[in-house]
Amino acid sequence: MRESYLWWLAVVVLVGAGCATAQAGETWKLLGQRAVEHQLDRDEIVVGADEGRFHQLHLRVRSAPVTLRDVKVHFADGSVQDVAIRKHIPAGGESRVIDLAGGERGLQKVVFWYDTPRRRSGRAVVELYGR
Repeated sequence: MRESYLWWLAVVVLVGAGCATAQAGETWKLLGQRAVEHQLDRDEIVVGADEGRFHQLHLRVRSAPVTLRDVKVHFADGSVQDVAIRKHIPAGGESRVIDLAGGERGLQKVVFWYDTPRRRSGRAVVELYGR
């Protein structure tokens, strides 16, 4: 009886570890980037169906900090997912992972609203990644 229990426990642990490794091993694909202005503004990154289908997105920021206010994900089928980010992201930082509603989907574009502090040095670059 005890051996049977241990065998099932081992199977559950190995299957769970395999699923976690498969997800952790997925690579992020750069879908586009925008150099953003020094102000409160909106911008968009057009993706297009030829980039593939994705179930998660996240944004990375380079060169200067950005405060993300809102993100709208436009899908290939015409539907839109509104994602409230409202997060200050320093240069070199990134947003949380955004799970897309409905699982793996084709994307048309991602529109984001942001605010950046006035700086004498270069503009921030916002990069969009999907997996």
